[in-house]
Amino acid sequence: TFRKGFGEVIYCENKTQEHLKKITKVLLKRENPILLTRANKSLYDFLKKTFPALKHNEPGKIIYLKKGGLKNKKTVLILTAGTSDIPVAEEARITLEVMGNRVKTIYDVGVAGIHRLLDKLPEISKANVIIVVAGMEGALASVVGGLTDKPVIAVPTSVGYGSSFKGIAPLLTMMNSCAPGIAVVNIDNGFGA
Repeated sequence: TFRKGFGEVIYCENKTQEHLKKITKVLLKRENPILLTRANKSLYDFLKKTFPALKHNEPGKIIYLKKGGLKNKKTVLILTAGTSDIPVAEEARITLEVMGNRVKTIYDVGVAGIHRLLDKLPEISKANVIIVVAGMEGALASVVGGLTDKPVIAVPTSVGYGSSFKGIAPLLTMMNSCAPGIAVVNIDNGFGA
């Protein structure tokens, strides 16, 4: 809480259910919202027995409990290139909402059907910050960066065929974008965005 203004977030992979139960018990005593990332449904089912107030977003693999209301009246817009990118986008969405942000999503507007993106220009122009989640070659972040003066946070995903190299290709594309104002997080890191 002292460093970032938000409570501790727990990364669940490679932790036992019992360890996560103990951690959750401690977190519930605090005033902060709760986020458990990379959490599967079986973990949620296990924790829900003891902590019925917890909620789970299955595509985003995130267990959460909101505490408090909207803290930020500005809008974060999350765009995905394809529907395969939605799990990473959902991790970002739930994280932002639990932290008190206003979030809007527009999914499946990648460059393979760029008309779908261009139809959303009014929503893009109203956002205060934009998160772009894309796999394959990751071109959507550069396109969006070229269409807006808003900050863009690019999230490469491991989605894609052969030469996407499990997210390396979109990561490099996003890092090499010639559009200004783009920050890039690591592969599949919706939480980091």
